[in-house]
Amino acid sequence: MRNLPALTRRGLLAGTAATVAAALPAVGAAPRARAADSPVQLAAAAAQSADGFASVPALGLTGTTGGAGGPVVTVTDAETFLDYCDRDEPYVIQVSGTLRITSKQGVRSNKTIIGLGADAEITGGGLDMYRRQNVIIRNLRFTDAEDDSISIQQSTHHIWIDHCTFGTGADGLIDIVRGADYVTVSWNHFRDHSKTMLIGHSDANGSQDRGRLRVTFHHNFFDGTAQRHPRVRFGEPVHVYNNYYRNNSLYGVASTEDAGVLVEGNYFENVAHPIYSGYDESGPGRVVERGNVYVNCGRPETLGTVVEPRVFYAYTLDAPTTLPLTVPAGAGAGRI
Repeated sequence: MRNLPALTRRGLLAGTAATVAAALPAVGAAPRARAADSPVQLAAAAAQSADGFASVPALGLTGTTGGAGGPVVTVTDAETFLDYCDRDEPYVIQVSGTLRITSKQGVRSNKTIIGLGADAEITGGGLDMYRRQNVIIRNLRFTDAEDDSISIQQSTHHIWIDHCTFGTGADGLIDIVRGADYVTVSWNHFRDHSKTMLIGHSDANGSQDRGRLRVTFHHNFFDGTAQRHPRVRFGEPVHVYNNYYRNNSLYGVASTEDAGVLVEGNYFENVAHPIYSGYDESGPGRVVERGNVYVNCGRPETLGTVVEPRVFYAYTLDAPTTLPLTVPAGAGAGRI
């Protein structure tokens, strides 16, 4: 952050340059932020809608709409970005360039955070949603986080993470824990990391997690990452479909602690343990697999039955044989 000893983030709204104030007449002034000046930028922010569990009407919401209806602003520095993330009102926050943050920074409800172009990046820290709802994060690169790149926790619900690229974080790339619910993770590229995604943070947290942790994963590219694609405790149903797994050294999906996971229509390539029921000290989870392709892989483990995701939402499967072409071509930042 820049050295502004006399100003808090909120204080940035007063006394800033008249040119910036003119650019954001309905919002107030903030350094190096401006209203969206291109119909193309506005279209990018609203080009697609959340699907999977993020689209399900529940808990007082009709789905996940993020900051739709709020002001559209573009930020080019970390301090301004964090100021908008910390406001109570809806915003569409467009990120331009690289923002360097620290630790895990909070994002309040009703926000869309979307990168502009192919090189928008958040580095050094991550984003934390704690008892929040209705947040969309798209088209961003996350690198070198000191903790989790994205943390979704404490009954946070209706979150959509789409077309992002994740790598080289200190802990998990995405953690969905402590009663979080109604989340979709789609068209992301995960690389250069070990512990990719966790659903349910510990074996002892069943009282908070049972009946929650409903998550959809589709069209993600797990590219040489080692494990947790995802690792699941308690959540049901967790729906893992049409993802491409390549060269994952420890395992693909792990269902533990009586979670209910449906793994369907995926393509596993060079994955010695594509699916586990139970892992490490965690007890077995229920897991159903169907219609997957396994190339140079070990035998998947299955157990029991799982609630069908179609009870909650409709979806269409792509032919899994097409995924080695379509997913790398479409997943990650810079692809929308």
